[in-house]
Amino acid sequence: QVQLVNSGGGLVQAGGSLRLSCAASGRAFASYALGWFRQAPGKEREFVAAVSRSGGSSYYADSVTGRFTISRDNAKNTVYLQMNSLKPEDTAGYYCAANSAHYIGASNLAWSYWGQGTQVTVSS
Repeated sequence: QVQLVNSGGGLVQAGGSLRLSCAASGRAFASYALGWFRQAPGKEREFVAAVSRSGGSSYYADSVTGRFTISRDNAKNTVYLQMNSLKPEDTAGYYCAANSAHYIGASNLAWSYWGQGTQVTVSS
């Protein structure tokens, strides 16, 4: 089992950047695929990005491709989401997630563990 703690959200102007972090405790961090999801008020939670156990493969939602980068540091038990060229429509609560099934896709149901979320607000 793994516990996830999000940090790094905040308020930023459109065009700015933020980096989110998610620290994990528990055993065998490197055996989990990791991902980021987001949820805006009144909307369903949506997939943002995911990275494989080794960090060698990643997958992004079309809406963030070219602007966001997911990475992980297995030595620090941490996954990151670097967000550049932020837009007001990126405003949401951001949640990191983990699964032990080697899955790096967009289905919420496949992700077993979730962080508590951190708010990102992008002003126009």
